[in-house]
Amino acid sequence: MGKKLTPFDQRRRRVRTGLRLKAGARPRLSVHRSSQHIYAQIIDDAAGKTLASASTLDKDVKGKAGTTVDAATDVGKRLAERAKAAGVTKVVFDRGGFLFHGRVKALAEAAREGGLEF
Repeated sequence: MGKKLTPFDQRRRRVRTGLRLKAGARPRLSVHRSSQHIYAQIIDDAAGKTLASASTLDKDVKGKAGTTVDAATDVGKRLAERAKAAGVTKVVFDRGGFLFHGRVKALAEAAREGGLEF
């Protein structure tokens, strides 16, 4: 018998399966939200490489960031800047099983304002 998946893992699998069908050749903007930090990275799945990343653990933000919407907004802006430097403008948003509200939504909106299209 296979291992039973938690509802979170089921939702994560469902989201990523849908993304693979719609993504085409676009890189994926993957978000992970923990209780203390938020992480985001742009991944080229075809090459298996991370093109850009940002999190609340970055040295320039480390002391002032945390679990707030403001910190997630800052991470989204920095990720958009790094993605532009890497030559990426269009991505597919992978919320990774997390609901699209709060910190995840703030990160997505800041990345859009920074110039990423998804």
